[in-house]
Amino acid sequence: MLRRVVQKAGAGLAIFLCLAAGSATAETLGDAFASAYKNSGLLEQNRALLRAADEDVALAVARLRPVLNYVLRSDYSSVTETTSSNLNLSASMVLYDFGRSNLRVELARENVLSLREALVGVEQNVLLRAVAAYATMKREMAVVSLRRKTLGLIEQELEAARDRFEVGQITRTDVALAEARLAASKAALASARGTLAVAREDYRAAIGHYPDQLAALPAPPKLPRTLEAAIAIARQTHPDLAQARRSVAVADLNVALSKAAVLPTLSGNANLTVDEDGNDVSSVGISLSGPIYQGGALAAAARKSAAQRDAARAALHMVSVAVEQNVGSAWARVSVADAGLSATDQQIRAARVALRGVRKEAELGARTTLDVLNAEQELQDAEASRLTAQADRYTAIYNLLASMGLLTVEHLGLGIVEYDPAAYYNAVRKAPVQQVSPQGRRLDSLLQSLGKN
Repeated sequence: MLRRVVQKAGAGLAIFLCLAAGSATAETLGDAFASAYKNSGLLEQNRALLRAADEDVALAVARLRPVLNYVLRSDYSSVTETTSSNLNLSASMVLYDFGRSNLRVELARENVLSLREALVGVEQNVLLRAVAAYATMKREMAVVSLRRKTLGLIEQELEAARDRFEVGQITRTDVALAEARLAASKAALASARGTLAVAREDYRAAIGHYPDQLAALPAPPKLPRTLEAAIAIARQTHPDLAQARRSVAVADLNVALSKAAVLPTLSGNANLTVDEDGNDVSSVGISLSGPIYQGGALAAAARKSAAQRDAARAALHMVSVAVEQNVGSAWARVSVADAGLSATDQQIRAARVALRGVRKEAELGARTTLDVLNAEQELQDAEASRLTAQADRYTAIYNLLASMGLLTVEHLGLGIVEYDPAAYYNAVRKAPVQQVSPQGRRLDSLLQSLGKN
């Protein structure tokens, strides 16, 4: 008796360990998010574009600093058959340009901040594609399982029909109907497997690898109680709106820069020339330069920047309308998905009751084989519809989060290492000289950590 108890306990423990191992190796939605975030080529591309914009800040800062050049020259005269050499060193620096250089620095900074918002938008798209691929993969796997189960049931129905035909309870027509339904079920299973294969490729493109075992979909994130609350959140957090606001700021700075283009520039310069005999000539001076007449180009540039500013302000309004519209549409899709899921649940319950009744009536001779097959088909269609409704609802919820600007690694709390867009900017914003200044050495270290060196 004790041995049997121990054996049963051991068997139970083994089953538990197998189930635990299976669940431990199953990929969760969080794992899929992390993999998509890590392996996205689109994110990597936009991060590189952001780093390029960071360098525009460094280029603008460099315009405020001295410029040093050298020329080493050697000339040969065929008349005197002599060679002369000299070294020229020159230095120049903008002393005052009525704020144009500072405007360029501020303009470059605003462009950087605008691209950071664009990067958030790309992040949302990557994560949204990931959750859609995950939910679709779960749905198609369940559909294949459902089609396989249905095929088994129809095979049993066909076997029962053949037995009843042998004893004369039904005609050959009933058997043929069951055979036709079996062929249709096999075709449906083949189609489901093909759709699953397509979903696997979509999963690989979105996540970065083929799926193996997938865990059940977790509870979706909480949503605002009202549509108005969702729209209010979107106005504050959506990256498209934030980027549009930055574009207006950029346009305003371009207007100020175009107006300042007519102002003069005060520069300082120094030159030193040393010949081969050691004789040197040096000079130091300042210069004031500015435009007098350029054929109307400066006025045209000012009018152009003003028109672009007006366009940016109009675009901000359009983006605001579009964001609010997208929130409203996403909210409606969630409501529709909720209603659809509830309706399919009721449909499944009714179809199951109907199938049980039809089977009992068929046993009593009050229903035909076709009636049973039709009832089974209705139940199968209802269950397939529920799988689709469930996936649609889940994706709709994340669509709503994205429409509010909340589908980010930070908001979802995924616990993965995020890309810091400020790290590279902070390393280059003061235009370091690589391998010379401490800032340059820090930049080299950062590049090596990013794997970009």
